[in-house]
Amino acid sequence: DLIVHVRDITHPETILQKATVLSVLRNLNLPSHLLDSMVEVHNKVDLIERYKPTEENALAVSALHGHGLEELKQEIEKKILTTTGKKIVTVNINLEGPQLSWLYKEATVQEVEVMPEDGTAKVKVIIGSSAFGRYKNLFPN
Repeated sequence: DLIVHVRDITHPETILQKATVLSVLRNLNLPSHLLDSMVEVHNKVDLIERYKPTEENALAVSALHGHGLEELKQEIEKKILTTTGKKIVTVNINLEGPQLSWLYKEATVQEVEVMPEDGTAKVKVIIGSSAFGRYKNLFPN
């Protein structure tokens, strides 16, 4: 669904390496939308003082120090959701019913926040539109 190209931005041949990777990807005859939506990541920015990417849409990160990783996660999530047509929703469920089990089977459950005082939970899921429609039909409340 998505290509993430991570480059060691401190490598002396980083630009040549990028060209080589892009050439290989083009030769694989991948769909153009994959190449167009590729996430470019410049790693090891902690080794270059005040580094700012000059390339459009490149994200600067330091895996060692964790710099930029939250932004990278958000960008990947945004592009995956756009590409797959899925969305992130939070639903309130009754834990005595079958909703949670259904969500684990039909969606990607990200978080479950249990409210023990009333036997409910807030469940954050990644789900496709058709699956969410089925969920609403099965569990109208």
